[in-house]
Amino acid sequence: MNYLIYISTATHSLNDDELKEILIKSQENNLRDGLTGMLLYGEETFVQLLEGEADVLNRTYGRIKNDKRHKHLSKLDEGSNDQRLFPDWSMGYKILSSHDMPAIKGYVDSNGTKEWDKREHHPVLAFLKSFAEINDL
Repeated sequence: MNYLIYISTATHSLNDDELKEILIKSQENNLRDGLTGMLLYGEETFVQLLEGEADVLNRTYGRIKNDKRHKHLSKLDEGSNDQRLFPDWSMGYKILSSHDMPAIKGYVDSNGTKEWDKREHHPVLAFLKSFAEINDL
């Protein structure tokens, strides 16, 4: 199973209705396209893990790149796992508090570039999985 993780900055602070709209549309698209994953949002920052077929992931990432709600989009990692990490989530999500953000931002510098070498157990992937478990997502 292929996965892709990205981080981006919202072009403006999103209100609850805008976040709900993004979530509903993402869930619809992901169900249609066979994608699963998790979306985190806080302090105008998106972090998303998507998993599915490589061509579908690439098309979806292309759509996100053209979405005017995102700027400073950076692909953190992509690769494959033996199985889905979030098999039951067309799009799990969590709105992050200011207490959660240092752990996320610690993985990327201010330009959104990588601070680590690629390896099988990517630190952002591990963070997202543990975040989901801790928060019962």
